[in-house]
Parts: sequence; C-alpha cells; structure tokens
Amino acid sequence: MEDIAADNNQVISVLDIQTGVLRFSVLTNAFHFPKAMMEEHFNSDYMESDKYPSSTFKGMVTDIGVVDFIKDGTYKVNIQGDLNIHGVSKNITTPATLIIKDGNLSGTSVFKILLKDYNIKIPSIVANNISESIEINVSCNYEKR
Repeated sequence: MEDIAADNNQVISVLDIQTGVLRFSVLTNAFHFPKAMMEEHFNSDYMESDKYPSSTFKGMVTDIGVVDFIKDGTYKVNIQGDLNIHGVSKNITTPATLIIKDGNLSGTSVFKILLKDYNIKIPSIVANNISESIEINVSCNYEKR
C-alpha cells in the first residue's frame, strides 16, 4: 500500500467575520497527484469529475466570537455545515484554527470522511489498496474586502 495524496490550489473560500458564515468551492479536476494514472483514475473512476465538477461547503464558524480579528493570535474554533462531494451533501462538524498575523487572516482544518458516505465507489480490484476513509487538509489565506 502507498500513501495517495493530491493538492488543489483552485479553491474559492469566503468567510464573513461578522456572522461566521463560511463557504468554499473546489474544482474536482484540479487535484494534482504525483502520478498521472492516479489523477486519471481519480477523475474518471472515483470522483466522476465530468458529472460532479466541484465540491462545496456551506456552513459557519459556530464560535466566531472567540476570535479577535484586531489582535495577532491563534484561535481554535469549530466549523459546522454541509459538505457536498460527489453530489452528496452531509452535515459535518470539525475543529479548525484561525490565525491572525499582521492583520492577515488564515485558516486551517483537518478532518476525515468515509468514501461510502459520499457514494464514491472503489473497484474491487483495488479495494485492498485504497482506504475507505480520506483525510482532508484545508488551508486558506483570506484577503480583506
């Protein structure tokens, strides 16, 4: 078994610091893998990128009030909302970190999902080589508007 990892830098995310409303959208076919064959199978066999071109999150930072957006610091918060992957929407709650440094805002989160929860099928021929769960690492830098 080998670790399978991919990066995607074509993400749009918006955070309303007054209300905590958080949105993001990710282009499915913009994930890049170390091996071209992995990328091809990801897009055609598993994620069906032509049919489901993006994944989205619509939710909020439930405890936005703990963040002092004027003061540098690292703030542990919780995110809750609907994560839509492969045409399936599930409500999730996950911890996140918001960082204020020199007036700039960034955010990170790491959470796991089960492929079966999003109707992502793994062919039996490779089922022993692919985990039933995946770890999603999110890292965003925000600009003031």
